[in-house]
Amino acid sequence: MKTNPVAMIAGTGHSVPEKTLTNADLEKIVETSDEWITARTGIKQRYIAPEGVLNSDLSAEAAKQALEDAGVLPEDVDAIVLGTVTGDVNFPATACYVQEKIGAVNAAAYDISAACSGFIYGLNIANGYIASGQFKNILVIGAETLSRIVNWEDRATCVLFGDGAGAALVQPSKNGKGILSTYQKSDGRLAHLLMNPGHYTGKEYFDSNKEKIEPYIHMVGREVFKRAVRCMGEAVEDVMSSAGVSADDIDLFIPHQANLRIIELLFGKKKISMDKVYVNVDRYGNTSAASIPIAMDEARRNGRIKDGTLCVMTVFGGGFTWAATLVKF
Repeated sequence: MKTNPVAMIAGTGHSVPEKTLTNADLEKIVETSDEWITARTGIKQRYIAPEGVLNSDLSAEAAKQALEDAGVLPEDVDAIVLGTVTGDVNFPATACYVQEKIGAVNAAAYDISAACSGFIYGLNIANGYIASGQFKNILVIGAETLSRIVNWEDRATCVLFGDGAGAALVQPSKNGKGILSTYQKSDGRLAHLLMNPGHYTGKEYFDSNKEKIEPYIHMVGREVFKRAVRCMGEAVEDVMSSAGVSADDIDLFIPHQANLRIIELLFGKKKISMDKVYVNVDRYGNTSAASIPIAMDEARRNGRIKDGTLCVMTVFGGGFTWAATLVKF
């Protein structure tokens, strides 16, 4: 390998609400079926945060698990970087609420808005902090409560999304473990294809048919699907090339858990066996910024990620944004 890591993932955690919403449950809400959803997305259920459970609650629980896993006290956290597009409030940053809830009194805390790519963007930021020597313990969190911005009358989107949070504690590298290469990119020219205009009344947004976009998740599914496959493939190739490794060297790929068909097409094009690909979209749906850290924590806890595992994580989301990272655990 060409690179030596400066930062490593020392601990992980994740949290989801207790309530699940199955495809059978959705059949009672909107005109759809388990067969229709499964065939198009591979999703069987998703977790939905009940009223009173906040993004910061899920984030704080995931963060506590990551700190415990890494053996780090909350007061020793230097920074909290939270990727989300569904924070508790417009401001302050939801990371500030997480800071208060976990007792990380000495940390700088802020949110980043990169949609599904937020967690890997956050890892890249943490990697830079460690490289500069500014911080030693950085909590990177990806968390969403997307159910609160879904149009539950739109079967094309409401079946896709779920709520949850995942977290990683990033520290200086030891024993050659850590982030070997990173990649991130965006294309704001395509923002209109996947967006949420919110409730701001100063401007109205319209789709290609001149229909007003309401304050819910708006997605042009076919275009998003096509770009996701291409852009995540580009990101995977870049991080492997930068580190001087091939797909044969990689032990595990963790793609963004948006749609099983995207995942299968992405790795099918690269002739990479699905045996090397981690999939949990069937149980969580698309949790946006939480997708990668939830899958990563699961993979660590169920033994798919062990000491020495070479893992590529890649993601695509609104912006459009896309990113990847290669990590040696």
